[in-house]
Amino acid sequence: MDRSTFLARLLGPTFFTVGLGMLVNLDGYRNVIAEGLHFGVLFYLSGLLSMIAGLAIINLHNKWQADWRVVITVLGWLMTIGGFFRMVLPKVAIATGSIIYAGRASIVVAALMVGTLGAFLSFKGYMRRA
Repeated sequence: MDRSTFLARLLGPTFFTVGLGMLVNLDGYRNVIAEGLHFGVLFYLSGLLSMIAGLAIINLHNKWQADWRVVITVLGWLMTIGGFFRMVLPKVAIATGSIIYAGRASIVVAALMVGTLGAFLSFKGYMRRA
């Protein structure tokens, strides 16, 4: 199994589950997001874990090809950049997150985007023929 398929199999179900969980438990996720947009140890830890995961993806899979695999590379870079901002510029990260998750509709849109991305990566990882 190549790295792209492995990462798609890892990230796809995870993103799909997060998106589905957000839709099914919308009010709960609103509370989680509200609590998460305050600087503290959990905010910092989420940045640290995001940066580590993003750097792992970048170091294993920095492929800028014009096919589906670039999605994994872009996710790695976004995770790394997001982790950096949460650890180094937390006020900027909190302000940005507060704008993105301003209301119920934005959480639904985010859930649909994350869930669709997860379904796409799951399909590529599990249904792709060699």
